Amino acid sequence: MSVTQEYLAKGKDIVSVVAEQEKVIQEVAQLFAKSILAGRMVHLFGSGHSRMMVEEMWPRYGSFPGFNPIVELSLSFHNLVVGANGQRQAMFLENVPGLASRILRNFDTSEQDTALVVSSSGCNVVPIEMAEEFQRRNVKVVALVSKLHLEGSTSKKSDGKKLIDFADYVLDTGAPLGDAMIYLDGLDSPVAPGSTLGGVLLINCLKAETAKILHESGKSPKVLSSGKIVGDQRAVDLFESAYDEHAHLLAKLYANVGPK
Repeated sequence: MSVTQEYLAKGKDIVSVVAEQEKVIQEVAQLFAKSILAGRMVHLFGSGHSRMMVEEMWPRYGSFPGFNPIVELSLSFHNLVVGANGQRQAMFLENVPGLASRILRNFDTSEQDTALVVSSSGCNVVPIEMAEEFQRRNVKVVALVSKLHLEGSTSKKSDGKKLIDFADYVLDTGAPLGDAMIYLDGLDSPVAPGSTLGGVLLINCLKAETAKILHESGKSPKVLSSGKIVGDQRAVDLFESAYDEHAHLLAKLYANVGPK
């Protein structure tokens, strides 16, 4: 078997893991849709490469307003790798206690909101404290993790708690311990991670289920679409109206920030 065939075979296993979670996916979609129908938002957070799952949900083609992507560049800007704004600093910062509460200090959340926190290991401090802070605010939390990686890892939080300890729902990417899935003869470190594959599958299943609920509830989502599908003018109108809706929803998160 070639390494391509091996990766694709392991990818099929990940698809099976995601498929087995359909009931939970649908329950989470109900939760997300309830927030959006109430005129509130679903907060999205992920540090490091988990940022990709945040951006996969919104904004991009095939996605729609109702989601608040919380992307801290200090925790997720990898392009320079070394030097100023490098990866060493980002990996250090994602384990600094107290940073999560400073991030969320910017938002006036509501109990009608929900949150999706993504972390493959579920063991880094900032994602854990983000979930903890959301729950402290009575916001329901969905954790997206790699179960096997989480179970085989040690929390970096001082009390030993992991992301799933502050989650109302847990979704599993199906990736293995260590994430990478392909072992080569004579090389002790595996290559080609799987958590992104499982994560993207989960995100888009959630997106589709949430859109279905919104549409059937009389609030058809304003989906960012290609002019090749809906026509150029319709695509422009959708982009503008979707961005406007996002701005209006986001404004509510800033309206009453700070002590009353």
